Amino acid sequence: MAALALCACPVFAQELWAPKGTPGEYKAPHQPIAKIDDLKAKHAGRKSWRQTIADDEHLRSDYVWSAPGTKSPRALHPDTRAWWVVMEGELRFDIEGQQPFTASKGSMVQVPMATLFSFETVGDRPALYFETNIAGAKTLYTTGADAPKLPGLNWMPVRFTRAKGEYDRGNKPHATFDEVAKAIDEGRLKGTIRIVEDARGAANFIYGYEKNLPPINPKDKGHYHPEGAEYWLIMKGQIRYPVETKGVIIANEGDVVYVPKFTFHAPRWYGPGPSCRLAMNGYPFISHLFEPVPAK
Repeated sequence: MAALALCACPVFAQELWAPKGTPGEYKAPHQPIAKIDDLKAKHAGRKSWRQTIADDEHLRSDYVWSAPGTKSPRALHPDTRAWWVVMEGELRFDIEGQQPFTASKGSMVQVPMATLFSFETVGDRPALYFETNIAGAKTLYTTGADAPKLPGLNWMPVRFTRAKGEYDRGNKPHATFDEVAKAIDEGRLKGTIRIVEDARGAANFIYGYEKNLPPINPKDKGHYHPEGAEYWLIMKGQIRYPVETKGVIIANEGDVVYVPKFTFHAPRWYGPGPSCRLAMNGYPFISHLFEPVPAK
């Protein structure tokens, strides 16, 4: 994995006129912050559950709680890349072309398009994981018995000539929080670390310490994105978010913060220890639009 390089060409600031729609427009299932403690309380007593956290025109993410022994059957996504972040427990992955491995807390796993995979919750306790795929992604199963009932859809056998997806552009089947954070702490990696890069989606590992930042500027609105939302899974510590129309949000480990397009936000590491957010958006290089610098 390498630090994110935005462009091989020269980078420069330029003032342009950009569209600015109504900020802070949240449509279900989206909310400014999905607190993991609230999700666990909502589903208390259930052995397994799935809760959609984000489902917009670019990406879909679900939080999943799975009991020991729960299996995800052999399947593939014909046209999209999927990824998972394990927050609790253990998942045993079997990905076509890779040696099977066990993913535990902090593991970030991905499977490219047209690549068979399956996984199972192993160990003696449930697993909690965050699952993301491209909006509208479909799943093909190796046996009809594994195909779930879906409203408005039937299942049929098909022939599929496929070219197995690749782990290109720095993508890896399995990366861990500890290895990436250690490389940053030791100076071997710097900046935003691209964990997942796909033509239609990305996940960026943003890690550091508030002590290394300048003092909070209460007037700093940050930036907005004109063409899509952005959301973050908090993997460690706390993140502070001033969000236009919503005020300041403090997110803790396991929480998910969602900011719609056209909405200013200024995330920063927060608290005494290390902080990390995994940023999800529908473009590998999403535009950040700032207010112009006032003339002196």
